[in-house]
Amino acid sequence: MRLALTEAQAAQAADDVPVGAVVLDASGAVVGTGHNTRESHHDPTGHAEVVALRAAAAARGEWRLSGCTLVVTLEPCTMCAGAVVLARVDRLVFGAYDDKLGAVGSLWDVVRDRRLNHRPEVVAGVLADESTALLDGFFARHRSAGLR
Repeated sequence: MRLALTEAQAAQAADDVPVGAVVLDASGAVVGTGHNTRESHHDPTGHAEVVALRAAAAARGEWRLSGCTLVVTLEPCTMCAGAVVLARVDRLVFGAYDDKLGAVGSLWDVVRDRRLNHRPEVVAGVLADESTALLDGFFARHRSAGLR
């Protein structure tokens, strides 16, 4: 999670919402990293999870990320939760809950939906205070500056 927080800080430095993600293989080696790139790439799918999953799939040479763990600083949205399921990630670890867009228990629970063909293990709340502090600081600065 510390590496995911470092990725989140990179997003913040680029004036994007500070969310970071890391994909680990079964041995614990990092096979993909990412942070939000929506602003810098003008890409609505530039969420940290999607960026990290793409990097991991490219590094492994396959889209199935069986045996992998995705670590992300914020509870995934519906798009990202769907990507976790479709990529066959075995474990999802996240920091802060997202009461507005969360799809891993807050508003929806996409990854545990029994109708889907894959359900990863979920570990929630890891370093949640640090993740929340980054997000709260970012949005407080933007509100005070009249942005977003």
